[in-house]
Amino acid sequence: MAKRKSRRDPEELPDAPEGPGKGKRKNANDDSDSDSDMDMVNVDFEWFDPQPAVDFHGLKTLLRQLLDVDNQLFNLSELADLILSQPLLGSTIKVDGNESDPYAFLTVLNLETHKDNQVIKDLTAYLSKHTQSHPTLSAIHPLLQSTSPAQVGLILAERFVNMPHETVPPMYTMLLEEITWALEEKEPYAFTHYLVLSKAYTEVTSELPTGDQPPSKKKKGGKKDEETFYFHPEDEVLQKHALAYGSFDFETPVDEGASDSKRAFQEAGIKPKAHLVLIEKDKFEGAVGAVKTYLSGA
Repeated sequence: MAKRKSRRDPEELPDAPEGPGKGKRKNANDDSDSDSDMDMVNVDFEWFDPQPAVDFHGLKTLLRQLLDVDNQLFNLSELADLILSQPLLGSTIKVDGNESDPYAFLTVLNLETHKDNQVIKDLTAYLSKHTQSHPTLSAIHPLLQSTSPAQVGLILAERFVNMPHETVPPMYTMLLEEITWALEEKEPYAFTHYLVLSKAYTEVTSELPTGDQPPSKKKKGGKKDEETFYFHPEDEVLQKHALAYGSFDFETPVDEGASDSKRAFQEAGIKPKAHLVLIEKDKFEGAVGAVKTYLSGA
């Protein structure tokens, strides 16, 4: 199949700030920050097909970020190779041309087609284990069994934390188009369900002292309901179209105080969790349209 993806963003995106520590410039003769200027840098985001020759290490980095502390449970090299084995499906986003590392990626893997691949076996077993008894994810579990007739497309997507959210809708839109083209050529992407593997977090009361306050102590008694927050705001939109969704704790133990190490200018620490969204085929296009409306104001 020929390359179908345009290198340039199909929609106009806002300028991106240059990065931490470089956004604000203080006037040479002004001791206050009130009149400081903002340095902005124009960034051209470019969308590419996955490139087997150059994207391996960049994909591994993003997969490690996506799977968080549980990344060590999987062969990320094998997973990156699998993603790169279907270069005409899915997207990467770069800013320094095709030969640079990706800043974001999105792809879909057919869990049935690749069921004999060891990393897919490991991922399927992992997801099956965590959805079996989870009240909001129980509808996912039977679809992951070897006896299920379902064709599940596992969507993997990750990006650097400072990427504009407006870069997301084009990746989903292009994925829909690519699946349509692939089906026309009788390729194995006739999914009955899409399963988005993402990451969310809850806030954790900090145990670090602040000012004159001593470190907080863990409260005894019942555990109050935790509010879920999203690293990817599109997940909150996608789940409105979902058959099932929810979060579960990562398996790998972390040191005490790990939540505090993830604090960023806030009082509470954060606890990352794995997050799943299951969408039926007939509702996926509408979900993608809702993401586009929400993130790009279309």
